[in-house]
Amino acid sequence: MFENYNAPSDLIPSDPRFGCGPSLIPVQFVKDLADTGVHLLGTSHRKQPVKDLVKGIQEGLRTYFNVPSDYTIAVGNGGATFLFDMIALGIVEKKATHFTCGEFSQKWFKSSKLVPWIEAEEVSVEYGKGITPELISGSDLIACTLNETSTGVQLDQIPGMDENTILAVDATSGGGQCPMDVSKTDMYFFSPQKVFASEGGLFVCIMSPKARERALKLNDDKSRYIPGIMNWKTCLDNSDKNQTYNTPAISTLYFLNEQIKLMNKEGYEAVQEEAQKKADLVYGWAEEKPYLSCFIEEPKYRSVSVATINVDEKIDVNGLLKKLGSDKIVYGIDSYRKLGKNQFRIGLFHNIKLDDLNKLTRLLSNAIESVL
Repeated sequence: MFENYNAPSDLIPSDPRFGCGPSLIPVQFVKDLADTGVHLLGTSHRKQPVKDLVKGIQEGLRTYFNVPSDYTIAVGNGGATFLFDMIALGIVEKKATHFTCGEFSQKWFKSSKLVPWIEAEEVSVEYGKGITPELISGSDLIACTLNETSTGVQLDQIPGMDENTILAVDATSGGGQCPMDVSKTDMYFFSPQKVFASEGGLFVCIMSPKARERALKLNDDKSRYIPGIMNWKTCLDNSDKNQTYNTPAISTLYFLNEQIKLMNKEGYEAVQEEAQKKADLVYGWAEEKPYLSCFIEEPKYRSVSVATINVDEKIDVNGLLKKLGSDKIVYGIDSYRKLGKNQFRIGLFHNIKLDDLNKLTRLLSNAIESVL
């Protein structure tokens, strides 16, 4: 259908990366890392250059999110998925309730369900629907996902907690961009390969004093088996020293730190305003064109970092994206593989320019309308 399509030159974005997987890492970050030469890469993470890098990340995030001074910013290797198990093993006392609305929120629930000494409850909606978490009597941890990467559902609000309940928020694909007062959470965690424009394999977990106290208390429970690499006390002890427990990828730390500095120049509020403009552009485009529609029907649940757009079934989306990919014009906007939908899933991350999103929407419409 699109084998012979040629994109007009004035509609070609300046950067082809619009994916919701690994983020758009600025090429300048890579050049700047190379310019550190022999003074950073290959350095032990126990030495000052790397500790300074971790400290920069922690202090930069504290500024960006206006994190309370008594909160801990923990860092470690393994990514957010690693934390799914780490939280179930070492933060949940007896019962966790998970609010799920897609592949990744369900993945977290499945991790908790496998731990034999806790109960895991799921409150779910069908894919494409929004969900609003609430405090559940009898649960000591409420688990929710700020932005469901697979579907583009964003939390509209979070519940208040009592003194015995931890609110844990997986903020991986929305953290730093989707609205959220981190001080209203107990655990706000993410991998940095989305909005924060780094690579995977690292987690950041912003923890309230209540969450830290719970972690240290359960660490002393000798009836639980917790692998050494998932030991919260070890993680916290190292984080307090601006270190990770085991050797991190320097490039991941470096790119994250550079992105935090970049975003701090604008501030959290301004970044959120930019994100809303991008979301308005893409969702407005979907509502305007007769061959498109928004997958998330309720506007209050539509993400400002991942936009999922339905496409008329007579349009060969995979064929179009294959052509645009082979021409090196657009990368990564295919539907989440397990959804099996005829969709575009478009990243609205901070480094993706509004002008490029405008060109992208016009380009896609140009291609589709050329075959209608």
